[in-house]
Amino acid sequence: MAEPVTESPEIRVETPEPAKDVDGSRPGQKRAREPIFQLADVTVSYGEKRAVREVTFDIAKHEITALIGPSGCGKSTLIRCLNRMNDLIPSARVEGKVVYHGQDLYGPDVDAVEVRKRIGMVFQKPNPFPKSIYDNIAFGPRVLGMKGEMDEIVERALRHAAVWDEVKDRLKTNAFGMSGGQQQRLCIARCLAVEPDVILMDEPCSALDPISTGKIEDLMIDLKREYSIVIVTHNMQQAARVSDKTAFFTVELDEDEKNRTGRVVEFDDTEKIFTNPTDPRTEAYVTGKVG
Repeated sequence: MAEPVTESPEIRVETPEPAKDVDGSRPGQKRAREPIFQLADVTVSYGEKRAVREVTFDIAKHEITALIGPSGCGKSTLIRCLNRMNDLIPSARVEGKVVYHGQDLYGPDVDAVEVRKRIGMVFQKPNPFPKSIYDNIAFGPRVLGMKGEMDEIVERALRHAAVWDEVKDRLKTNAFGMSGGQQQRLCIARCLAVEPDVILMDEPCSALDPISTGKIEDLMIDLKREYSIVIVTHNMQQAARVSDKTAFFTVELDEDEKNRTGRVVEFDDTEKIFTNPTDPRTEAYVTGKVG
């Protein structure tokens, strides 16, 4: 965990103009929510190799946005741009604009630690700390110097993550004694404890059984009333069940067919992506013809 930030620049909240769809048109099916992120021509490279390029779409407040597509298409790379996790990779370079509440996330005056506090991340595999359940939740608030009664902070986070009733009588036991599904909800609770604005989830259910997956999906639907959520998933049924918007990525080969680069094919309401997609490549993927 990073050191506490004592003087982080304020991230101003503005109401930016909603971006156009990938094809240049504006969606007309329903009134668009206020965007929390605006991505404009975002390209991410590792050294000389571009992992994903020219991504342009908005991510709305209090919605679940799913990123789908085949392996290697840049979904995880892109989601890591949204809280500057790629900063931790020396060879990574981000071009284009990632705008959060009207402010450039990669601007010179924006503190990356403050960004990661506001925009939390839940990873593919549960990664609890080798501490008690209680200390897992309390760790972030303590490091950040958050005010308030710690017992209340811990209980609130565990309740929001729908795991309180299962662990309230063993808060002092090691988190490694929890089941895989409980550990993942613990990690979500740990994220919620520092009061983020956005939750990023990178394949949060890939290592879980169907019952645990269902609990996480129900939890995501409940959480979007208070948070904005972006999820990377290979499970198209999951994307169809939980998300409001879906971006479909594909992989393109360069001229000599040596380098693979991810690109967005289509971004729209999830219902439209799965029932009446505009691009035939999207239809082929969601119907299982290619994958």
